[in-house]
Amino acid sequence: MIFFKKNGPGLLVCLAIAVPSWLLGKWFPVVGGAVTAILAGMVVTMFIRDKSRLESGIKFTSKKILQWAVILLGFGLNLRVIAQTGRQSLPIILCTITTSLVIAFALHKALRIPSKISTLVGVGSSICGGSAIAATAPVIDADDEEVAQAISVIFFFNVLAAVLFPVFGNLLGFSTTSGEAFGIFAGTAVNDTSSVTAAASTWDSMWGLGTATLDKAVTVKLTRTLAIIPITLVLALVRTRREKSDGGKGKSVNLGKIFPFFILYFIAASVITTVALRLGVPAVIFAPAKELSKFFIVMAMAAIGLNSNIVKLVKTGGKPLVLGACCWVGITAVSLLMQHVLGIW
Repeated sequence: MIFFKKNGPGLLVCLAIAVPSWLLGKWFPVVGGAVTAILAGMVVTMFIRDKSRLESGIKFTSKKILQWAVILLGFGLNLRVIAQTGRQSLPIILCTITTSLVIAFALHKALRIPSKISTLVGVGSSICGGSAIAATAPVIDADDEEVAQAISVIFFFNVLAAVLFPVFGNLLGFSTTSGEAFGIFAGTAVNDTSSVTAAASTWDSMWGLGTATLDKAVTVKLTRTLAIIPITLVLALVRTRREKSDGGKGKSVNLGKIFPFFILYFIAASVITTVALRLGVPAVIFAPAKELSKFFIVMAMAAIGLNSNIVKLVKTGGKPLVLGACCWVGITAVSLLMQHVLGIW
């Protein structure tokens, strides 16, 4: 009862924004519910004069519900299926992820971009957009404005990729009788899952390929998503080491609070899915968990929007946008180069 009294008002506002945003995301998948929610939250917060009663619930939504969303994402990962397609796409995935992270680190130093923004944009560009940002934000203790800024950058290039990549693929001469080459390209070079599916579906529609491109792109994307695990664990260990070092100077450190145990639950969820599918449990059983995960992300993005200062985002968004552009171009170029080297395209 105390929990609902403390967090209820903020939770209800986040829910009120999330539901229509979720529905709009279904109707306009290129934009997606998460981006709609964060933009709606930014608009709504400008009309709220006093957020004191809402702050606790908004914070709970942006932190805890975000972590629950990441855990539930694990139920969408079948490790066995990923391994089959992963053998083909893994070299490309590793090269694109490395490229994005190196570019993010280099520009962080060269342009003096804040380290948390650089990390979020780099990880979001290289792995899976909003989901990777959702997983990484609590690990590096990024605040809501930093998350909102990173999401906005990723969103911009998601839309560009979803609209331009099918045309670009045609100009490059990708096979129009098989969805393999474009599917791998979309799965490795487009940031967020919603835009991966949008680009792949467009290619299928253009050339009458059914769902061949979409199936390949989504499987590659899930393989790429698995990189959330080692990257977030490494970031957690780095942060733990820094906090421990500060603790040696007199600061008390609770390692249980620093270490992201929700990532371990995420791994457990993916293992459960894999074992269950191997035992004959139909994949449709896990569909509700995946849908709930997506809704929780939308709800968390609404909370992040409510805690964001849109004026400040506009004033400080130049360098992160340059960073996002460089990561995007680098990933695209490396994906195409690796496909050519491996004889896929």
